[in-house]
Parts: sequence; structure tokens; C-alpha cells
Amino acid sequence: MVQGFRDVAPTVAEHVGVMPYAALNSAFDGLYPPGLQHYWKACFVTELTDAAIAAHIEHGARVPVVNSTAHIYPINGACHDVAPEATAFGHRNAAFATVIAGMWPDPADNRANTAWVKEYYAAIAAHSEPGGYVNFASGDDQPRVVENYGSNYPRLLETKRRYDLDNLFHLNQNIQP
Repeated sequence: MVQGFRDVAPTVAEHVGVMPYAALNSAFDGLYPPGLQHYWKACFVTELTDAAIAAHIEHGARVPVVNSTAHIYPINGACHDVAPEATAFGHRNAAFATVIAGMWPDPADNRANTAWVKEYYAAIAAHSEPGGYVNFASGDDQPRVVENYGSNYPRLLETKRRYDLDNLFHLNQNIQP
């Protein structure tokens, strides 16, 4: 499956295999210095279909600046051993998390770079499950909060209403009490 991606364009960076969380979490620190503009979108897929791959090839080739990228993370292993309702993460049936990470240095480029992310996301959303990973969402993804948590949202909402009526934990894609 990976060879098909390699055949499309030159490989800039690649890792296929086990990676400790700390290594994954810091893997791109050098490419993303403080001060960059950010606009991200994310979704989950149960299968990388031919149509989804074609959308990635089309829009990935249009990356506007070296800091921007798209990642496809496998969701496998122990993640699938936990019941969807056991934690807040309710997308345990997904096989991949797709992240379109728009990052660029010059605020004058905000409109063009945000448009690239939105167009890319629109192209793959049709081949994706509802919702996305909340850590990879932008401020305008607040309407997707229910989809992001899936069937766990009602339980999380009840917890929020019980323990955080003042909405202290309100950052990111907030579950509003």
C-alpha cells in the first residue's frame, strides 16, 4: 500500500513502523518554529479508498509552503482493544486519522493557505467518517464537536455539566455545559 504513495512523487520524509509517543510528538519540532500561522482540519477513515487516495494526490501536490503538510496516521493495535465507550475517544472503528496541517510564516498568506486546507479537507471529507480528532481541529470546527466525540458526546456533556459548570476547560473544541 505504501509503495503507491512513493510512486507518485519523490519522498521527502517517511517512517513506517513503531514509534514511541515522545518521538512522534516531537518529530516535527524543527519544521514548526514558534510564530507560525496555523489552520488545521482532520478526519477519520475506515479505509483508504482509491477515490480518497486520488484526492490526497491532487491536493497534497498543491501544498503552498514547506511548513504545511498532510499526515495519515494509522489507528491500530491496542486502540482497537478498548470499547468505544470506555474513554472520550469514540472512533475506535477508524483505521486512519487524516490531518491536513496548514502552517506558514507570513500572516499576509492567511487567506491562500487557509483556502488550501479547506479545499483539501472538502475533497477528502466525502470519503471520511463524521468527526475528526479534536487536537487537529481549528477554531471554526466547533460545530463538529458532537461528531468529534461520536457516541460518547452525551456522556461527556453530562460530565461537563456536572463538574465544569463555569466552563473552566473551554479551550479547543469545547463541550459547552
